[in-house]
Amino acid sequence: MNETNKTETLGFQTEVKQLLNLVTHSLYSNKEVFLRELISNASDAADKLRFEALAKPEFYENNPVLKIWVDFDSKEQTITIKDNGIGMSREEVVTNLGTIAKSGTRDFLATLTSDQTKDTHLIGQFGVGFYSSFVVADKVSVKTRRAGFGKEAGVLWESNGEGEFTVTNIEKAERGTEVTLHIKSEDRDIIDYWRLQQIIVKYSDHIMLPIIMKKPLAEKETVQQEEVVNKATALWVLPKKDIKDDDYKALYRHISHDFEEPLIWSHNQVEGKLDYIMLLYIPSHAPFDFWSRDKRKGLKLYIQRVFILDDAEQLLPNYLRFVNGIVDSKDLPLNVSREILQSNRIIDQIRSSIVKRVLDMLEKLVESEPEKYAKFWQAFGGALKEGLVEDFAHKERIAKLLRFASTKNDNSEQNVTLDDYVQRMRKEQDKIYYITAENFNVAKNSPYLEVFRQNDIEVLLLDDRIDEWWLTHYQEHLGKKFQSISKSDVDVSKLAKDASAKTDTEKLKTDYEGVLKKMQTILADRITEVRLSDRLTDSPVCIVTTENDLSFNMQRIMSSFGQNVPKTKPILELNPKHKLIEQLRDMSDENLFTDWANLFYEQAILTAGGKLEDVAAFTKRINGLFMSSSDKRSADPRI
Repeated sequence: MNETNKTETLGFQTEVKQLLNLVTHSLYSNKEVFLRELISNASDAADKLRFEALAKPEFYENNPVLKIWVDFDSKEQTITIKDNGIGMSREEVVTNLGTIAKSGTRDFLATLTSDQTKDTHLIGQFGVGFYSSFVVADKVSVKTRRAGFGKEAGVLWESNGEGEFTVTNIEKAERGTEVTLHIKSEDRDIIDYWRLQQIIVKYSDHIMLPIIMKKPLAEKETVQQEEVVNKATALWVLPKKDIKDDDYKALYRHISHDFEEPLIWSHNQVEGKLDYIMLLYIPSHAPFDFWSRDKRKGLKLYIQRVFILDDAEQLLPNYLRFVNGIVDSKDLPLNVSREILQSNRIIDQIRSSIVKRVLDMLEKLVESEPEKYAKFWQAFGGALKEGLVEDFAHKERIAKLLRFASTKNDNSEQNVTLDDYVQRMRKEQDKIYYITAENFNVAKNSPYLEVFRQNDIEVLLLDDRIDEWWLTHYQEHLGKKFQSISKSDVDVSKLAKDASAKTDTEKLKTDYEGVLKKMQTILADRITEVRLSDRLTDSPVCIVTTENDLSFNMQRIMSSFGQNVPKTKPILELNPKHKLIEQLRDMSDENLFTDWANLFYEQAILTAGGKLEDVAAFTKRINGLFMSSSDKRSADPRI
């Protein structure tokens, strides 16, 4: 076989097969998505060529004017999208069109399977936009040649969207990529000049390259004329007064691949010592791979309108990774690299300005559109909390943006600010009380809350993993220190509403002295101390840790990440007014006492969010106590 015409038949990656099966056999809410995605890919190819040509201008091959063409053939029933961008080599064709390397693909497929109404909204977010071609096509052909390669390095890729694709070496005189879709019979109404033009204007009007179509022949015309059907303007360099909200939203959809509108945006031109433009968007929802470590993040960086980087993460601190947008600088060199960006004074100054602007945007939402801020908090609140650890300079501003659930409303809605809490504090209260737990219901029903509820003292209910982390770095707000109510040093006796209701501690200590000593002996290898509690009103026991020990919730979190958890010996507290504890005091059967002592300890561990070392022994102990109670009832007809 002639090497020039070498053909290989290859199989798709497993995830691609699954995706194509969904694409070709599912009903889609918006089939127009394919054109948006292919034009976006063509635009990216032009951006990559501009960037590589900074070092190798010969890549332009005497054709520096970059364009995108959209054409159709009514006779052949095809639509073609062509560009003269960077193009692809044979190896890149196999890699880019045969696999999905982007993280989160399985989650994407799971969502696509479970919720067909969202399918086309998600395609672009996962780098699988090319495969949207099969929404309307039963065969796709791609001709491409990479810039800088000879004409003999052309490649033809073809597939019908099933399990395989073919790759053939061909000659291609021009660099770039040409994608031809063979349209399915049921979708051929899209093969129309006005329909295609309408889709381009709707989704791709903001693309900076001219998108060219051939105009239909007018009467007496014999040669079709080309026309640019989009604005082809770098929107962010225009005066704000000349930009409509719909234009801002269209650009957002392009750079974020998000069909929903942004919550808010900010467009600013900075002039002075530095000259740059920033257009920043805050999304209205989080993509479902937002928490993936491998997710690409950062802003698009342009230098004098020349695309440099798609994900310049140096422009944003990690806790603001939800921000989308564009920065265009006149002060950075065109050949700037990622490595140079890491330690660049100009980048540091731009980054500082972006942080302040984003915080301004969020504060504006809080003040003028609280409903929108609540939506933002639900999507990105967990990320914003990270700023209390990462951004010391702005921690007070960030803290005022935080929202929490609390015992004030006693529901899971997070709408309590730290300022709200401090303003509601009782005159004699000097701490901001909180509890951390695995989820809201565990926090809400915790026995640690009992005395606080009884005395109408508000407690923040925290159920986010990151809460344990930021609380170690941001330890007070408006001069009031944070206090975990599961720690041993909590003292709420001075906050009791009714002084006469305070426990007669000394008398009770005398009554329970024997119980405390016996339990201390039985549990000596697992606890530091057994003592009477002044924080319990309804529960028989609870377990608390000292100020320097990790909470049981933090131990659980560390364990879930596979980290070694240091051994701690907590304090067991007994409620002397609970009937079960009173019965324990009067119990004469030593074996039964031992079982109950162990059971109370294990109950307290579970309630605190801890993990039992021997679940089987715990279960056996409960069953034994049930059996003992049942035997007593059988023996005594009065029970």
